[in-house]
Amino acid sequence: MRGPRPTLEREIAFWRAGGGVVAGVDEAGRGPLAGPVVAAAVVFPPNVKVIRGLRDSKLLPPEKRSRLALVVRARALAIGVGAASVREIDQLNIRRASILAMRRALARLGLEPALVLVDGLPCPELGRPHDAIVDGDAYCHSIAAASVIAKTVRDRLMELLGARHPSYAWTSNKGYGTPEHLAALAALGFTSHHRKSFAPVVQLALI
Repeated sequence: MRGPRPTLEREIAFWRAGGGVVAGVDEAGRGPLAGPVVAAAVVFPPNVKVIRGLRDSKLLPPEKRSRLALVVRARALAIGVGAASVREIDQLNIRRASILAMRRALARLGLEPALVLVDGLPCPELGRPHDAIVDGDAYCHSIAAASVIAKTVRDRLMELLGARHPSYAWTSNKGYGTPEHLAALAALGFTSHHRKSFAPVVQLALI
């Protein structure tokens, strides 16, 4: 598989400096038209080895992503998962809702990390020390692990919702705006699981 391989470089440097527990955090579901945004926080023990095949979850086929999620769960010292609902996304905006999901994931770790590694840009709303790494899920092992956990959890949630609303094909598109999903929206309108602040759902909500 092409592309960079996430490393433990940042985690190891922090551990060797006596910094303590490091948590990698990432989210899944910023772009879909339906469903919650889900975040995961993953803490590895200092003696962990790099997980072979671990990548940014978006680059992994579903079966491999699911297998890697099992490996991450087996090797992690702690894992926390949090979500922000469709209502919270519409009320807060997707950026603030994503950070809310991250805060909830960190709160569910069961331990307090000394440093949080976050994918993307700095987010002071986290309210704790963190390093923001652009494309962190491609370069940082803990963030890549969090991205895999968040993605597999959210995909499962969308599959469960898809079974209740089969016309929108959420089992396959996971809430993203595929042609089939958009056609169902045009024909049937939106559900309570659609994000009314996202186009084209917002236009339908105004009708």
